[in-house]
Amino acid sequence: MRVRPDRSVPLVAMSDRAQLEAEWLHLTRTVLPTLAADRPEWPVRLDHCFQRILLDQAVGGRWYDHVSGRPAYRHLPPETLARAVALARAVVSGDADLDRFDRDSLRWRGKRSRPSVLDVQT
Repeated sequence: MRVRPDRSVPLVAMSDRAQLEAEWLHLTRTVLPTLAADRPEWPVRLDHCFQRILLDQAVGGRWYDHVSGRPAYRHLPPETLARAVALARAVVSGDADLDRFDRDSLRWRGKRSRPSVLDVQT
């Protein structure tokens, strides 16, 4: 699934909030960390790092500047949660650049980016 740069939400059934939340947690707590074990080029491995990166990307900045409660996924508008889920799916399928998402997230937080595995190998 491609997620367009204009942050349009792909068609996702948003009527079931619980289903979106369950998918978010499954993708970020189980699927992405499991895939990361076999993808040394990915910049992160831990569930909360995937959540930070994807939530930041979904809102276009530091998620906590846009969400008024914790845990963030419970307080996101449904369309923003759907966007975050779509981004996670795109990372899983290889249609999104996790390294770029991480660089964006770190830049929004005023932190330096980690060197890419590709940068280190050259």
